[in-house]
Amino acid sequence: GGMTMPNAEAEEPRGKAPAEQEEARGSESEGDGARESASAPAGRGGEDEAASSEHDEARGTTSEQAGAAESDASDTESDEEEQEEEEEEEEEDDDANFQEFLLSMMGKLNIRKAEQPASSELSSVLNSFDLEGVADYIQKGRCKNVIVMAGAGISVSAGIPDFRTPGSGLYSKLQQYGLPHPEAIFELDFFKNNPAPFYTLAQELFPSGKYQPTAAHYFIKLLHEKGILLRCFTQNIDSLETQAGLPHDKLVAAHGNFDSATCIDTGKKVPIGDVERAIFSDEDECGWKTLKEKHGGLVKPDIVFFGEQLPPHFFRLAQEDFPRCDLLIVMGTSLVVQPFASLIGRVQESCPRLLINREKVGGTYFRFGYKSNHRDALFLGDCDHGVERLSNLLGWEEDLKSLKRTAAVK
Repeated sequence: GGMTMPNAEAEEPRGKAPAEQEEARGSESEGDGARESASAPAGRGGEDEAASSEHDEARGTTSEQAGAAESDASDTESDEEEQEEEEEEEEEDDDANFQEFLLSMMGKLNIRKAEQPASSELSSVLNSFDLEGVADYIQKGRCKNVIVMAGAGISVSAGIPDFRTPGSGLYSKLQQYGLPHPEAIFELDFFKNNPAPFYTLAQELFPSGKYQPTAAHYFIKLLHEKGILLRCFTQNIDSLETQAGLPHDKLVAAHGNFDSATCIDTGKKVPIGDVERAIFSDEDECGWKTLKEKHGGLVKPDIVFFGEQLPPHFFRLAQEDFPRCDLLIVMGTSLVVQPFASLIGRVQESCPRLLINREKVGGTYFRFGYKSNHRDALFLGDCDHGVERLSNLLGWEEDLKSLKRTAAVK
């Protein structure tokens, strides 16, 4: 599924305690990155680097002070010993200061980490760490604010082509443009110099009714119908979630989509109808030129390219929604693209999390198989199979089928 939009450095705090940051860093490189974003930098967010550079500066000042103190000190051994002790104390203070600095930064960023007991003391929130355990939890009426995090895997069975796989029709089609690498299609500089490949790709990706939502998409809609869906955060740009009937306000398209477009030279919004006509124009790949002349500059659908900021409402709603979440369902994402991947660490310790995916992902974010696991459930397999099985366990089998049927009738 080449539908997941890569995003590089989004300068949003990761929202993790220092210890968790350490743990989470290792996880970013794990998981199957190939499907989502082979070359998207794991984007640790700007604040870590800022913090470490300030830390280095702080270290610099203490060593300068120490240096000054040393030159004043007499050459007697006792003075030197005292000096060494003082330096050690200063270093310890320095580490404490750095931790305080990190905590105050996190406070400034409004990241409230609830007072939480160590994992080993937490009692299990699920009877079993599988679909049965999650179904039981839902049936007990314990969740009212479910969040779904979705990636390319939920759209694979819709037949959406993957532009990163050599040998696939789409990859070959794009090769004629001499791309330095497939991801160049989503790089702003490349797009400004050569918009044609993106407009060609857009013919495949534009939601024109060519692709139909999958069981996984209808399951998200079903959670909404049952009145328990708080929000769906998707990395996909295919808009199949809303095509399945999910209201727009329930969806956060973290990497944007084709619902709107902007002229990147003037900053003005461009009617999406104009863009659609340009994408599918018969002018032999010149539709974008006509569009450029009409709107006074190059027009780009509001899809997040590498290195661009994610939409502001992504950060706002992530901050509002995740602390309220009482069941997190992660489907079809390899959790390598930041800051999207770090969201799974934003729910409360008491919130159960279910991963439905073909392979285990998320590195140390999830606690599958650990003794300390008290809330992470896993279903390994296709997203459609996972949601169909969960629906059966919940007695929602007919509901899911009827959603698909009504859509087919439309």
